[in-house]
Amino acid sequence: MTALEHSHPVDERLRRWRLVLGAEADEPLGVRLGHDELAIDQALAALYDEDAERKGGLGASSPAVARWLGDIRTFFPSSVVRVMQKDAMDRLGLHKMLLEPELLASVEPDVNLVGTLLSLGRVMPAKTRETARIVVRKVVEDLERRLASPMRQAVTGALNRATRTRRPRAPEIDWHRTIRANLRHYQSDHGTVIPERLIGHGRRRTSLRDIILLMDQSGSMAASVVYSGVFAATMASIRAVQTRVVAFDTSVVDLSDNLSDPVDLLFGIQLGGGTDIERALKYAQGLVRAPQDTILVLISDLIEGGDREGMVARAAELVKSGVQVIALLALSDSGAPAFDAKIAGVLSSLGIPSFACTPDAFPDLMAAAIKRSDVSAWAAERGFGVQRSSTVS
Repeated sequence: MTALEHSHPVDERLRRWRLVLGAEADEPLGVRLGHDELAIDQALAALYDEDAERKGGLGASSPAVARWLGDIRTFFPSSVVRVMQKDAMDRLGLHKMLLEPELLASVEPDVNLVGTLLSLGRVMPAKTRETARIVVRKVVEDLERRLASPMRQAVTGALNRATRTRRPRAPEIDWHRTIRANLRHYQSDHGTVIPERLIGHGRRRTSLRDIILLMDQSGSMAASVVYSGVFAATMASIRAVQTRVVAFDTSVVDLSDNLSDPVDLLFGIQLGGGTDIERALKYAQGLVRAPQDTILVLISDLIEGGDREGMVARAAELVKSGVQVIALLALSDSGAPAFDAKIAGVLSSLGIPSFACTPDAFPDLMAAAIKRSDVSAWAAERGFGVQRSSTVS
């Protein structure tokens, strides 16, 4: 808002208040807006005036909405634009117009927009799908640039530490680490190091950990699903880990074959519908091949629409078998989520830590799980609000 920045400080404050309060404040404040400020005011009024929602402030015209989207990108930074777009979807039904490719191409892409597009998947016409894929890929690539490298570093580092052994057999000796650990035992007379402590890689198999991401695809979990898809594709690129990703509502869909392309994976998700966590946990049980080396991350608000007692019993069976189970109430930056606190407490009583996690912290969470650290303590140290134990009533 350049026009405001060059005003007298008092005038600037009055103009800002005028933009906040709307046209009704013209006379009380005695402020006259300039040309650019009036354009900003019109963009705000179309969305936030009291009668905007009732009257459909942006109208039903795609060109009018496209102009409005262009205006807010001109006047406001990207972070504000994303908030206004989300508000427009909630207040004015903008999501219905995203089915038009010309309009979709003018929207500022972000995680919330991707979630909206995924929820529209069933009704999206063919002419819009390619534009939608371009928008989704842009967001996914942005997330990968920010999150993929920390994910790989955290997981591979944790695997190296978790699989290292102090009593290796000859083929398993890690000579580089062994030599570094024994340099103080160098024998100058013999020109060699006499190792007092051997460090090895530990046992080898196709994968050192099996990770199952079980994603609730009910509408409230949209942002969590997007982040989960990106993380799952990243972990699938790590050879020492076998990653499976399963989406569920009242049915269960295994999307593991799409892990090579997170965009394909996300478009295999159908946001909305009910929730049957018990059925999803039953399917996950069938994927477990080495319980002691399996990490199951249930990403859900735990609002069970199916058999609650059966869900708890199924979770208890997984824990008893040796599977490390973590319940993520949300994987997003959206603040405290809505969830079933009673079920979260019950899972905690079974030894299943239940809390919400931010995307930036998720790589460290997986590293802690791989090392078999106390995940509840890890989450509590970071202020993630681990749920307390309770019993089924």
